Amino acid sequence: MAAARRTRAARRSASARSVQPVRREQRNATSAPSVAVPRLHRPDYQIILWVGLLMLLGLVVMYAIGPQRANVLNSAHNTNYYTDGYFAIKQTVSLLLSISAFVGLSLVPFAWLRQKAGTLLASGFVLCALLFVLGNMLHVSAIAQCSLGACRWFSLGPLGSFQPAEMLKFGMLIYMALFLGTRMRQGVINDLHQTIIPMVIMMCAALFFVIFLQKDMGTGLALTAMVACMVVMSGMSWRWLGYLAAGCVALVLLLIVIAPHRMERVATFFQGDDHATSSNDDGYHIKNAKIALGTGGLFGLGIGNSIQATGYLPEAINDSVFAIIGETFGFVGAVVVLALFAALLLRLLRIAERLPDTTMRLVVAGVFGWLGAHVMLNVASMIGVFPLTGITLPLLSFGGTSMVFIAGALGLAFQLSRQAAYQPINEKETSHEATGSRRAGTLRRSSPSLTKSQPSSPMWR
Repeated sequence: MAAARRTRAARRSASARSVQPVRREQRNATSAPSVAVPRLHRPDYQIILWVGLLMLLGLVVMYAIGPQRANVLNSAHNTNYYTDGYFAIKQTVSLLLSISAFVGLSLVPFAWLRQKAGTLLASGFVLCALLFVLGNMLHVSAIAQCSLGACRWFSLGPLGSFQPAEMLKFGMLIYMALFLGTRMRQGVINDLHQTIIPMVIMMCAALFFVIFLQKDMGTGLALTAMVACMVVMSGMSWRWLGYLAAGCVALVLLLIVIAPHRMERVATFFQGDDHATSSNDDGYHIKNAKIALGTGGLFGLGIGNSIQATGYLPEAINDSVFAIIGETFGFVGAVVVLALFAALLLRLLRIAERLPDTTMRLVVAGVFGWLGAHVMLNVASMIGVFPLTGITLPLLSFGGTSMVFIAGALGLAFQLSRQAAYQPINEKETSHEATGSRRAGTLRRSSPSLTKSQPSSPMWR
């Protein structure tokens, strides 16, 4: 009997010893996530600095060329409606709305935006469809603003206009980031049926509303660039990235071939200044943009001395504002503008690579693509290295909707910068989030023990 009791005691002791490591491992696993969860800290105030300087410069440009633009419009319409300060005042109102959007999106909890992602995207689709019905089908000119068969704005009377494509773009930013972030955490980012096909369907639907219904190729390109940056940041395999890139190129070529006005723009781009015939010609537009940039020289003609703004350069305060900046402030001023944009874009990249949450990281990457696409397409078209796209220069061009939504997106990035780590997130720390990504695969092959022992943080779920 005593021997039996000693045997049972020995078994209980051995069992206790075998359980201790498990319990110790469990305790470590429960305490580890507290280290991974970032603490809130000061946001990246450099975003406010660069955004503020760009907005201020845009206001100065409107003040400089506003009287000249007003004289052109008064002469063309035989009216005295446009005063010398008309465009400066309108731009000030747009700036105040943009600042409000920046502050609002910097304060709205990101968790709330996660919950409303589907509603935001659906609202963008509904507004675009409503604009098409009112403008192209019912021809309600009091509500829908149309030009050359393209209806892109809702008329808001004395308040100005609203472009629903920008709402659609913001909805796609939040929804696509949430969609791809979820697929990364599930380890199915490279799955054809769960990720690739739904993403392609959403993109095709958005491009259909923007390019086919509103005939806005520039916005479609910016939307594509925004989503492309998020897809690259998600860690999708190079094979799928290649397939998607080839599909985008094929789609762009198809859209150019089936639209005569786009074919005309491409022909203008390749023929150059020899194709400039009239004020309605894209060649004329590009030619005068180059004249404005060349006339400015090194330091520019000075504030209020622009020649191209008197009626020679189309859309001087909108799409062609970069050429006017070059004419007014010279090569130095143009370089300063590009440097400000470069500094802002680099801050966005810095924030994106330091965010531990996948959805947040993808949102900031999308903001980077959104802003960068607008800058590159606008500047490239003004210097003649890319066909005209009719896209605005962010924070500088005259107009409200585009500026408001871009400012709001930058305010969201400013909010998320409070959770960015002080050092770039190591791929080893996030490998378990993207089991199916190209980075995770490499990590698992090189360091399996680390991947197994790394616990998943509740914040990243």
